[in-house]
Amino acid sequence: MSRARIRLATAATAAALVIGTLPASAYAAAAPGAGASARHHHQQAETIHQIPLQGAVNFRDLGGYRTWTGGQVRQGLVYRSDALGKLTAADVTTVSGLGLTKVVDFRIPMELQYDGADKLPAGLSPTSRPVSDLGLYGTLMGAIASGDPVKQEQILGGGRAEAYMRDIYRSFVTNPENRAQFAQTVREIADGKQGPLLYHCTSGKDRTGWTSYVLLRALAVPEATAERDYLASNTFRAAYDAQVRAGIKQSGRMQNPDLLIPLQEVRQDYLDAATAQMEADYGSFYGYLTDGLGLDLRTLAKLQNKMVR
Repeated sequence: MSRARIRLATAATAAALVIGTLPASAYAAAAPGAGASARHHHQQAETIHQIPLQGAVNFRDLGGYRTWTGGQVRQGLVYRSDALGKLTAADVTTVSGLGLTKVVDFRIPMELQYDGADKLPAGLSPTSRPVSDLGLYGTLMGAIASGDPVKQEQILGGGRAEAYMRDIYRSFVTNPENRAQFAQTVREIADGKQGPLLYHCTSGKDRTGWTSYVLLRALAVPEATAERDYLASNTFRAAYDAQVRAGIKQSGRMQNPDLLIPLQEVRQDYLDAATAQMEADYGSFYGYLTDGLGLDLRTLAKLQNKMVR
């Protein structure tokens, strides 16, 4: 790429980020073609491209969303998912057809120990890039295994599960090791030599959801659209999570498995906890990208050039 093209791409990226950080109420005025055309783009942006699998319920192509710069996020380049340890042979064949060249696993070692390693197409091995859950997984497993309803209520009841989740989301911003893991993933996605990439955690909703939210906003997808993509995990996971709760109750390990719902769901206030921390620490989303994640303008321009058409 010539220096002139790099400067042009950098300018476009800066403009896209400025638009991407406007409040939702300002989008209609900021977007080109406000009115019927903008509403048409808004409707198109709502399409979420789930890839149906038997062994993973939250596997999606992140592409297809419209940006307020007039582009569209390319499909077939970035995928997000829940854990892949329960994929069937047919699922693996489906995944093989995506042409993945890299799989990033945000799970911590304890999650791998309990849930098992990914089942992937031949020749593809996951890259372990653990993001801290502040000990939630171990605490949760211990509470369930105890079979003690009083202990379970003490750990998860009275809003404590929700508070735990908000703390985890804040750590996506405050924890330097977590930021480094997210940043490395974004850099790899921006690399023009990197083929299709998938990232995932256990449920594909928190660490994976935050990565997707950050990536979409960095591409100038409207904030409201990035939020809807984040919240869509509730739709894709609802039936499976209900089965998990029913199974735990039937086993006798929990009298009130609904205590798990705040941990199983994504919620706007969880995301708000992270974005409020981001504003407090870095002043803006753009500040989080450049100062928090250490992404320079050249990397952000490469990301735009690769991911938006």
